[in-house]
Formats: sequence, C-alpha cells, structure tokens
Amino acid sequence: MKVMILAAGYGKRMLPITKETPKPLLKVSNKTLIQRNIEILINSGFNEIVINTAYLGSMIIEHVTKCFPSADIKFSKEENPLGTGGGVMKALDLLGTGPFLLINSDIFHNIVINDLKQVTDKAHIVGVPNPDHNLEGDFSLNGNTVVIKEGQNDFTWSGISVINPCIFDDIKSKEGAFDMWNSVLKKYIENSDVTGEVTQSNWIDTGTIERLELANNIYKDEN
Repeated sequence: MKVMILAAGYGKRMLPITKETPKPLLKVSNKTLIQRNIEILINSGFNEIVINTAYLGSMIIEHVTKCFPSADIKFSKEENPLGTGGGVMKALDLLGTGPFLLINSDIFHNIVINDLKQVTDKAHIVGVPNPDHNLEGDFSLNGNTVVIKEGQNDFTWSGISVINPCIFDDIKSKEGAFDMWNSVLKKYIENSDVTGEVTQSNWIDTGTIERLELANNIYKDEN
C-alpha cells in the first residue's frame, strides 16, 4: 500500500517559528516531525511514499532526501498550498488506483499503523479521544460506521486514514484549494460509506507552539 504524507501547509498558527522553518521540519527532541513519521511508516512496512510540498517545500525535499536517500519517496509539488483535499487530488497520479494510507506530517504518535484496515470501498478513518483543543470532537461511531452528530461528537480525527481514490471521481474538475474533511469525506459520511476505528495510543496534533512543547515534554517523560 502506498502512503501520502500531507506536508504543504503554511503553519500559520505556529508563527513566528514557521516563518523560516516549515512545520514538518519542527522537532520533537532531535528529530523533525516528518522524519519521525517516515521512520514509523518504513518500520511498519510502508515503502512507497508520496509527500506533497508547497510552503518552503525545497527545505522539506532536501531534508527528507538527506535523511532517507534510498527510500522510495516521491514529491508532489504545489505552487501554492492546495489544502488537504486539493493536495491529495493533485497527487493521485502518483498514488495509483488502489487504496492508500493518508497521514498528516505534523502529528506525534505511537499508533500501530500496520494494524489498520487496508481495504476500503470509500474511506476508513482513525479517531482518538477528544483532546482539550477539540472537545466537541469530529465524529462518532455507530458500530464501525462513522456518523456526525449534531452538537458534541465522541472522537477526533487523528489525521490518519485509508482512502480509496474513487472518492475523488466526481470532483476531478474542482479547482483551487479545498480540504479533505468538509469537501470530500463528509458527503460519504452522510451516506454511511465511511468506516472508522478508535485508538487509545498516544497522539498529539502539534499544530500550535504549545502542543509542540507538550509533545517534547511527553517524549522526555517516555525516555
């Protein structure tokens, strides 16, 4: 199974440190976020990786190429960030026609990803218990079917999912930037076509300076 790592965002919530350093190259201890995620993928048996880049993309490409010189890693270069949905759609030619693993570059976790379901008709998403910064949650589960309740939901999308590229078939003429959750997944969730699971493994979305510091503190405690 191929993997796509989302690494093209501006990281605006982490300014000023992302002014000269793209968010995937921020560090937990002595390793960058994207390096940690690539190591997890390779150690879990995922050997074909696609990474999208835009903001300060040449820095990401140089870093990844230096850290993983023999890995099968391809880059989908965006002139301007296309959002999570637009970025995936642009990379579909590199990803092929089968389901692929999709993962955010800025999460710090120890989820056992090679245990995830690898076959899906539409999409399969991984949830975590709602963190303090998203207490309302993103989705709930009815058995293993993803639903979105009015008001509070039970789980937060981890940024890890298995995607069947067929979910882009009816929007391939869509232009500009758009996100994966609202513009692509939600309509399939509403049709009960998306499955999900929940993990209790450690997981942090390092999308703010405070949460990056939290990840560093947890790393210190674990080591």
